[in-house]
Amino acid sequence: MFEKSDITVQDTYGANERAVVFSGDCIDLLRDIPDNSLQLVVTSPPYNIGKEYEKRLDLNEYVRQQERVISECYRALSPHGSICWQVGNYVDKSSIIPLDAILYPVFAKLGMKMRNRIIWHFEHGLHCRKRFSGRYETIMWFTKSDDYKFDLDPVRVPQKYPGKKHFKGPKAGQYSGNPLGKNPSDVWVIPNVKSNHVEKTGHPCQYPVELIERLVLSMSDEDDWIFDPFLGTGTTIVAAVRHGRCGVGAEILPAYVELARERIESEIRGELKTRPMDRPVYDPEKAGNSLRHSPWSGADESQLKLG
Repeated sequence: MFEKSDITVQDTYGANERAVVFSGDCIDLLRDIPDNSLQLVVTSPPYNIGKEYEKRLDLNEYVRQQERVISECYRALSPHGSICWQVGNYVDKSSIIPLDAILYPVFAKLGMKMRNRIIWHFEHGLHCRKRFSGRYETIMWFTKSDDYKFDLDPVRVPQKYPGKKHFKGPKAGQYSGNPLGKNPSDVWVIPNVKSNHVEKTGHPCQYPVELIERLVLSMSDEDDWIFDPFLGTGTTIVAAVRHGRCGVGAEILPAYVELARERIESEIRGELKTRPMDRPVYDPEKAGNSLRHSPWSGADESQLKLG
């Protein structure tokens, strides 16, 4: 068993390493990664909306850029491996274009099969005035073959009715639920990383560790390689290291390279604060949060004017 405390974060890929943060373009990193060597590729690529870490491109050019990366990931992916591409919407003159619909043909052309279109739902974000506020993003899960790794047991969630029993048939009277919990389904309610989230850094589009943990645990085994071509703050490698996998990723901005290294090293030391994977979503009503009391109750009309 490899001890987490023995891990040191490297800056170049090597088959015997456990954590690699490459400073530069992921295509350059992928040249050093052999065919069929990655078990899981999981990432949230730039959405082409003009963030500081991306150059806004014509949509067709953006798709070609993504295709180049996806094709190289496919080459390096094990026959039993998966690619999870987490995306939102591209916005063009106030019109949204779902990137999963735009990128699906890229994966299909490679012969990959979509196993799930996972909806990641969260409750906080920008408030829209001319359309409903967006509160979800999509994880496209593709496999390279029909013989792929998938283990549901490590990511099962509590049964809603654990005492439910079969009421007829040969199993009448027996408990109907799996004692390990139920399938979490393809809609995942996980808080996004906003200002009061324990994992928040200076990155504008950071995703939570627990989101990636669920993918790592269900689609890989210990000592497998997990790859993130757009590493950001290092969340994918944090999840990989936490669960005994090997993690490798590329990031082009030096500030985020340093941040990723710091977070991974903090995880290795056992000091990184994250939201636990099994913690229920915060319920302000049950918590007795005073903000749940409406300020409009009993107020006269002059008090109800909003700025």
